[in-house]
Amino acid sequence: MGTTPLLKGLPLNGREHLLAFAHEVTIPEGTRIFEEGGAADQFWIIRTGSVNLDVRLAGRRPAVVDLLGPGDLLGWSWLVPPYRWRMGAEAFTLVRAHEFDATEVRVLCEADPVLGLAVAHRVLDVVARRLLATRYRLIDPGGAGASRQPTLS
Repeated sequence: MGTTPLLKGLPLNGREHLLAFAHEVTIPEGTRIFEEGGAADQFWIIRTGSVNLDVRLAGRRPAVVDLLGPGDLLGWSWLVPPYRWRMGAEAFTLVRAHEFDATEVRVLCEADPVLGLAVAHRVLDVVARRLLATRYRLIDPGGAGASRQPTLS
């Protein structure tokens, strides 16, 4: 799990402190992991498998906006009040992941501002990369930008 950007380069013992609030989970293919608007009280680092991020469109099926895979952070809304999911997520394949208790991680980050700032910077990087990927898909939905780019998001 050391390859995920969220855990790289954290302050001394930061990785271990974060991992204290994680446990391993298995999510079957086709499982809705969270729904847009729901309480964002956990997040995941994907070990194996893939997850579709989607948005609900009135009267239609959810539109997939990104595909996440090993090493990716699943969920960032847990860090931003009001702690409600901004998108939905569904396991595209069988997923194995580390699931974190977001409430406990927020308390840890508030108690250790250096760690909290480092985590916030890493999560913000994920949000920025996903926003850029979404922009490319909107500009050229069927073009090269539509396929998954190998990123550290």
